[in-house]
Amino acid sequence: MSKKLFIRTYGCQMNVHDSSRMADVLAPLGYAPTAQVEDADLVIVNTCHIREHAADKVFSELGRLRLLKEAKPGMLLAVAGCVAQAEGEEIQLRAPHVDIVLGPQTYHRLPEMVARASRSGGHLVDTEFPVEAKFDHLPPPSAHGQAAFLSVQEGCDKFCSFCVVPYTRGAEYSRPVADVLAEARHLTAGGVREITLLGQNVNAYHGQGPDGRRWGLGRLIRALAEADTVERIRYTTSHPRDMDDDLIAAHAEVGRLMPFLHLPVQSGADRILAAMNRRHTADDYRRLVDRLRRARPDLALSSDFIVGFPGESDDDFAATLRLIDDIGFAQAYSFKFSARPGTPAAALGGQVPEETKEARLAALHQVIAAGSTIFNQGCVGRSFDVLLDRRGRRLGQLAGRSPYMQSVFVSAPDSLLNTVQRLKVITAHANSLSAIIEQRASA
Repeated sequence: MSKKLFIRTYGCQMNVHDSSRMADVLAPLGYAPTAQVEDADLVIVNTCHIREHAADKVFSELGRLRLLKEAKPGMLLAVAGCVAQAEGEEIQLRAPHVDIVLGPQTYHRLPEMVARASRSGGHLVDTEFPVEAKFDHLPPPSAHGQAAFLSVQEGCDKFCSFCVVPYTRGAEYSRPVADVLAEARHLTAGGVREITLLGQNVNAYHGQGPDGRRWGLGRLIRALAEADTVERIRYTTSHPRDMDDDLIAAHAEVGRLMPFLHLPVQSGADRILAAMNRRHTADDYRRLVDRLRRARPDLALSSDFIVGFPGESDDDFAATLRLIDDIGFAQAYSFKFSARPGTPAAALGGQVPEETKEARLAALHQVIAAGSTIFNQGCVGRSFDVLLDRRGRRLGQLAGRSPYMQSVFVSAPDSLLNTVQRLKVITAHANSLSAIIEQRASA
């Protein structure tokens, strides 16, 4: 008799991928996913520590789950991810009903921990950074649908002053090329057509190649494309300092690499960038984008921005708005600065008042939304190959993602689900596009 597994995921695409892999490692123990937390025999809360009050939200969720656990004796409760890594002792103290606490580098040990907790109860904590790479102990990933994540790099050595990732994910680690290619073959054999390569700083990839040398991300992308099994390739998230010549050239030379790049800059003010320990200037970023667009003229970019970083003045914020205007992002994500315990930025003076942060964030959202609208409107009349991987919101409608990550909706029969179609965009909306089928691209 199978047991039910419910995973609640917070945070980034890496966490989404981690949740999928936790489900994979638990499948041999008989755990099958359920969409209803009330039905679960094991509940995992996979956490993110990037944003303000992240830990408070986790403890609030754990309070609700305590009531469910009391009503369902035998149910196991686990906390995974970056809050677990950073707040493991606090979780034990404040939420003693939690059975398992594990960090993001140890979920390959989850089956053992679940088996132990099922036998003897008690509180199990594993937030070490193991010597062995967790990827060496994971089963082949399960393929669900036509698009999949493939983790190639983890950890970060950049130590941006606002970021907890180096402390919760550890040092940069890159998987060997052979392992990445084998996993890609496994995914495509299961029907996957589009792969997104994942990493905290994915373009810092430096995996050992079959020739014994270190390969960069550009060479890895070429190998994936030459293998002729992956039809569409993306990667995220990147750091400007790791965008080397070979990767830029790959954007020009590899047709299967989608013309969309998430390249966080965080601020347009050099003084703030220095305080953030980003180690690039705003003009460095502008020059990098110019090089990328010369290599791939149809490239579109997205970015991340933090407003209200300690010491940010009105002039600094204005510099960020100028950078956005200069670059012309297709989309962007913006956040108020929130001090993460243990990071250098948390101890900086010159904290920006909350009302100022709110006003700057509202202004930034307005500018970003206007830029997205302009980009979307510029897509009207253009034709794209779109992987139709889901049903739309209306009857007789299918949806997929454009090369630029917008949702595209089209009236089409279910027989075209999970196929790539050539679509012509006829209408642009705030966050999506409407299209018609221009011609059948592939089955």
